[in-house]
Amino acid sequence: MNCTGRRAAFRAILSGGRCVHPASVYDPLSARMAEELGCELGMFAGSVAALVVLGAPDIVLLTLSEFAQQAHRICRAGTLPLLVDADHGYGNALNVRRTVEELETAGIAALTIEDTLLPQPFGAAETRLIPVEEGVGKLRAALDARQDPGLAVIGRTSAVSVTGLDDAIARLDAYQRTGIDAMFLTGIGTRAQLDAVSAAARVPLVLGGLPAELADAGYLAARGVRIALRGHQPVMAAIQAAWETMRRLQEGATPQSLAGTLAPEDLLDRLTGKPRIRQMQQAFLGLPR
Repeated sequence: MNCTGRRAAFRAILSGGRCVHPASVYDPLSARMAEELGCELGMFAGSVAALVVLGAPDIVLLTLSEFAQQAHRICRAGTLPLLVDADHGYGNALNVRRTVEELETAGIAALTIEDTLLPQPFGAAETRLIPVEEGVGKLRAALDARQDPGLAVIGRTSAVSVTGLDDAIARLDAYQRTGIDAMFLTGIGTRAQLDAVSAAARVPLVLGGLPAELADAGYLAARGVRIALRGHQPVMAAIQAAWETMRRLQEGATPQSLAGTLAPEDLLDRLTGKPRIRQMQQAFLGLPR
């Protein structure tokens, strides 16, 4: 599936009647795992990118180039449509244009641009948002920058938990007037909050995080939520597994004693595409069949 097909698949999710939970992916192998398991959508978060590319916390130390390169690696590994968290667009509205250009070229299906004031200003201990007018300008720039109209541009705000529900709805109204394809909201914790947001929304909704009160796919779908994140457990599990394996080896365990905890060869063969590569070696390198 090429970029056009992936973007069409993503838009089908937005225009459908279900709520989809994306797989949190972070590299080519995790994307192939998600695809083999039948996941419809992958999500590559800025916080996850900071972990796997820099080994850093989520404080916007990652550059656009580093993020786009990893997104490209994920996209070229298979056919999974990829939604990415482009943070604040790595600067002002003109930087947002560059962000869209780079990520569109990387092959993604959709991106979010948020209105958080990033990186954290000097002396600011709490999360701040940019003025709504600046957020509008960023989203207009993002929409103007894309060359493929199939690429989905999604506004994002954490206003519910930062400045309150009323401001979140005001930002939703302003952002959806720009022509964005969906709106991503974080910090919604109750049905009352989501009901109010849903009533004001004229675009599909994406939720970041699912508290217990909202963990009902039918309810979410009825409120216009088409995508709902459930966290980034795969990369955290991978970190824990690698730590535990290294710890045991350092403490004297033999490689043979770890056999039951390691990826089996047949799984590695599938995830790395070894059978297909073997066919290409035979066809193009003259290897015996």
